[in-house]
Amino acid sequence: MSNQEINKEGKKIRAMFSGIAPWYDFLNHLLSLNIDRYWRYQMTVLVPPLNLTTPILDVCTGTGDLAIAYHRASQGKVKVVGSDFCLPMLESAFKKSKKISPGLFFLEADTLNLPFSENYFQMTTVAFGIRNVSDTEAGIREMMRVTEPGGKVAILEFSRPKGWFLGRIYLFYFQKVLPLMGQIFSKSKDDAYHYLRNSVLQFPDGEQFAQKMRNQGLENVTWKTFTFGIATLYWGTKTTPT
Repeated sequence: MSNQEINKEGKKIRAMFSGIAPWYDFLNHLLSLNIDRYWRYQMTVLVPPLNLTTPILDVCTGTGDLAIAYHRASQGKVKVVGSDFCLPMLESAFKKSKKISPGLFFLEADTLNLPFSENYFQMTTVAFGIRNVSDTEAGIREMMRVTEPGGKVAILEFSRPKGWFLGRIYLFYFQKVLPLMGQIFSKSKDDAYHYLRNSVLQFPDGEQFAQKMRNQGLENVTWKTFTFGIATLYWGTKTTPT
């Protein structure tokens, strides 16, 4: 595991993702061998829309892939809002949404200070973004705040395979291959893919992260790993108003 300190200060993260925005989708799909699409699809299957009347929020939406996946999962019948504090990333989401039927919206907003009233959404989701929020626990609390009682908070995030063999392959890929490939294509001035490596390797996963969700008040927290533990989906229920 890398012990290099990572800087998650908001301005730093916004500038870094702004710099790699034009390459973000391409590199995501290339470096994950397109498996990230499957993970998002599985998320919509395991944590599907609860009803067709209340909107869904996807925070740290980036280029909008998870918001689009939930829009499709509801067959376009549920209003889905994607929020992110990095406008250049959202520009790609805006372009994608033009090809999709009404009911899909994107806006610039900080996950730590969402511009929505309490108990507004049937579920609040995030894919591969919660670890980039400067205060993870505060981010979870804000996701809960805007979710209605009985609603779901669902988080898809990278994790680390636990087996000796797969664990070593994963570490080699994340420590050597991914930063090199990311830097070659994106030419990031901020070493974004070195940050990605360090942020993933230092982020809690499995039961440790599930407990963080419980500590914020979510109940019935469940988690499921994908693709030998490379990604993990966590979800819980908000049972009381915040």
